[in-house]
Amino acid sequence: MSFSFSRSARPAFSSRLSLLGAGVLLAMSAAPVLAQDRPAPPPGRHAEMREPRLPTLTLDAAARSEVAQDTVQVTMAYETEAADAASVSAALNKVLKATLDDARGKAGVTARNGGYQVYPTTDDKGKISAWRGRAEVVLESRDFEATSALTGTLGSRMAVTGISFSLSDQARQAEEAKLLVEAANAFRERAKNAVQAFGFADYTVATLGLSGSGVVSRPQPMMMRAASMSKSSPVEIAGGQAEVTVSVTGTVKLVTK
Repeated sequence: MSFSFSRSARPAFSSRLSLLGAGVLLAMSAAPVLAQDRPAPPPGRHAEMREPRLPTLTLDAAARSEVAQDTVQVTMAYETEAADAASVSAALNKVLKATLDDARGKAGVTARNGGYQVYPTTDDKGKISAWRGRAEVVLESRDFEATSALTGTLGSRMAVTGISFSLSDQARQAEEAKLLVEAANAFRERAKNAVQAFGFADYTVATLGLSGSGVVSRPQPMMMRAASMSKSSPVEIAGGQAEVTVSVTGTVKLVTK
């Protein structure tokens, strides 16, 4: 028995081999492209994962001091009564104008209007029996001696009904600047003590915050007797103390050896 192959079958077999080889080459050439399309890990990610996280510690420190109150406010008042509201208003306005004119001529003292009231009074039957009124002038100054003398001058028209003391913005800001340095030094000292106590080598500051508790005034009780003094007598003025506080709060990272 013999076999024979026709020439027409060979090209078909050869073409199938060629297509198979082309497919293999195409797959091999596509592999690197797919590999290149994969996103690379972000730079520094592995470094961050390898870097140890430092322990943190929250600390706070404060500095405070007492400062003499340097500003005084004196309230003076005049009261009157008449049969009608117009008469009361006229009397109040006359005294008020004269008092403000005299007060504004005093160097180092500012004067302004305070409260102003006109109201009726009634009898047992609920009918209006008279009208009363009250007008106030407020003096403010950092010159206690000049203010005291002015109360004596104005006392012929108005009586002193209240005295209060405060710390001026200039004095508060100057004191806070000093306390900030003390509070910062106290914060650094606490951080150093914490480093030694917990056996670390050093620290770095992560966050910082500043705050103040404001000004706490300490009034002088004896000044409450001013309203009972004679109208023409100057009022003795002596301020109290104000407490100023500055606080520092922050976190530090403890560095190992």
